Amino acid sequence: MAKVKITQTKSMIKRPETQQLTIKSLGLGRLNQTVEVEYTPQIQGMVKKVSHLVSVTDL
Repeated sequence: MAKVKITQTKSMIKRPETQQLTIKSLGLGRLNQTVEVEYTPQIQGMVKKVSHLVSVTDL
């Protein structure tokens, strides 16, 4: 699987709890925080759910 960088670009204030939990499960939590993960189908689904809060770049 390919690795990707996921960066949180928007705040979690006043977001539904499911989106907050998804951001935490991705390893994010602060604005402009970046993580490198394998781009598995599970990660793809999480990114799709919070796509308006994160940006994804290939490595």
